[in-house]
Amino acid sequence: MHSGDTARGRGLRIGMLGGGFMGRVHSRAARSAGAVLDSVASSRPERSAQAAAELGFENSTPSDELLGRTFDAVHICTPNDVHAAQSLQALDAGSNIICEKPLATDSAAARAVLARADEAGLQGTVPFVYRYHPMVREARARFREGQAGTLLTVDAGYLQDWLLGSGDENWRVDSERGGPSRAFADIGSHLVDLIEFIVDDRISSLVATTRTVHPRRGGTAVTTEDTVAVTVEFSGGAIGSLLVSQLAPGRKNGLTVEIAGTEASMRFEQERPEQLWFGRRADSRLLVRDPDSLSADAARLCMVPAGHPQGYQDAFNAFVADSYALFAGERPEGLPTLRDGVRAVLVTEAVLRSVHERSWVDVEALAV
Repeated sequence: MHSGDTARGRGLRIGMLGGGFMGRVHSRAARSAGAVLDSVASSRPERSAQAAAELGFENSTPSDELLGRTFDAVHICTPNDVHAAQSLQALDAGSNIICEKPLATDSAAARAVLARADEAGLQGTVPFVYRYHPMVREARARFREGQAGTLLTVDAGYLQDWLLGSGDENWRVDSERGGPSRAFADIGSHLVDLIEFIVDDRISSLVATTRTVHPRRGGTAVTTEDTVAVTVEFSGGAIGSLLVSQLAPGRKNGLTVEIAGTEASMRFEQERPEQLWFGRRADSRLLVRDPDSLSADAARLCMVPAGHPQGYQDAFNAFVADSYALFAGERPEGLPTLRDGVRAVLVTEAVLRSVHERSWVDVEALAV
């Protein structure tokens, strides 16, 4: 079934926690999938009422009341420190969940959410939505077909500039709300998930360094990182480098992955999502999104004809549609689930441990 088919979520009743930017993105995707926007809860009663009016929910309600009810799905779009607790409450009430990353601020709590879902026979997903750009699926399909050969290297980065100045503030900067990692947990996790998704291999060990450029923001001490550099080794023997920064002037959402194999290289840039660079020693090509020429998995995510650009919200819509399909008993290809959410927390912990110990860390050992 085409991911753009709104029937996939038709009639599902959803609740949502959080009415900020991510709440708006989630609600658009839920509406696109045909869900019934039942109830929303935000930080205060007046904010909940405002969110209900702005986002099109039937009701506004306190968080505890919402979490005590059973929905087909609860979207959790709140600060990081409450993700795990709210996920557990929603699961205990019999609701499937879509929880913003990180699933939890530590791996023990993330594993607890996964275990509770398994025990209850419920499902959960985590929005690693860059998997849902058609040209990412095309890169993945070509790699799986062997067109790139054996993976040799990965050169990847995720650069933003929204926290460039010392006066730039956000709740994510506060480790009490955002967790012990900021830049890596927030955007580095997307980068790692996308790499491992495309190459179908896992980072087995890493060494990392971080820097907090602004030790104070708005008079408050900052303990989380602004920038991260990581050298990685993969289980299959490949090596790579990752650069993550929220202080890169001019870069709004510069997620880039370049993989090099024994036969070819591929490069995807999220700020140019309609394209995939495919390079061989003898020639290079710039592939464009066209459902008539893409792999089946990529073509199913093409919601409009070639030449009509798709972007971030389209990717998010497809992710939510696939999540609802999972909750209805289907098994959509490439959907990021709670296990992927746990994986992201584990890799983040490996980065923090490497920085603390100033040494290589065996990621797979942490996953046991």
